Amino acid sequence: MDTLEGLRRKLDGAEDIKSVVRTMKAVAASNIGQYEMAVSSLGDYYHTVTLGFIAYFMAEHIDTLIEKKEPKRNKEKSICAIVFGSDQGLVGQFNDSLTDFVLQSLNGFKGKKVVWAVGERVQLLLSDVGLISTKLFSVPNSVNAITPLIGQILVKIEENHEKGTIQEVHIFHNQPKEGVGYMPVNQRLLPLDEKWIHTLAELKWPTKMIPQVAGGIKPTLLALISGYLFVSLFRACAESLASENSSRLAAMQRAEKNIEELLDDLSHKFHSLRQSTIDEELFDVVSGFEALKK
Repeated sequence: MDTLEGLRRKLDGAEDIKSVVRTMKAVAASNIGQYEMAVSSLGDYYHTVTLGFIAYFMAEHIDTLIEKKEPKRNKEKSICAIVFGSDQGLVGQFNDSLTDFVLQSLNGFKGKKVVWAVGERVQLLLSDVGLISTKLFSVPNSVNAITPLIGQILVKIEENHEKGTIQEVHIFHNQPKEGVGYMPVNQRLLPLDEKWIHTLAELKWPTKMIPQVAGGIKPTLLALISGYLFVSLFRACAESLASENSSRLAAMQRAEKNIEELLDDLSHKFHSLRQSTIDEELFDVVSGFEALKK
């Protein structure tokens, strides 16, 4: 049976938890702002880079890519999946839903699958479904920490591409929805082939002026490719972090609502028990007074 002292301890504990939840809620809201700003600015930068490719193709009169025909080999194509997860708690089904999406997507690909995980928690979930990651990267804790991570990933991609151990690269991450929540998405990063050029064909050059390439042709193309790979990975990581903090904010809002309901219930019980105790004491006083009168 609850006592006044026990209920008071529960009320104090619930108040402490509520203050912690409010702090985490404020931190998550603050983080969402910086990651959303990064995603917004990267969207403009990504659009500029893609326009740079269109200008390059127009200036060089390139309508299609001439693919080199290599001798057929028995070696199957190797597909690398880079999965951006979360290493912090209170994010709900953030890693679980992403893992299910990665598994379903990779089952539709033909070839050898290589998985690189960003985050230990998503790495463990991927291994549980049979997708063993060969490389593990730490999840960045701020916008400034994203650039070093992307540099590490690009170095590993280049090393494996030169060795011929990876022919295709896909990015998997959670992307914020327009309203509330997030959804898992997949983007093919490499190779930059005929299929990739068709995706660029959806964009049109904004003016009627024919663009020209300033400077050397090869350095310009290499700079565009480098910028495209960097901004694609950076945007994926920023969107993943924004989705993570959005999920945490929603979890904190639900927790805050539950704590407020618990506080109301405990306060009602405390005041009811206190009033009952006072009534019993008054009844004892009245009974004693009546006994003395008799």
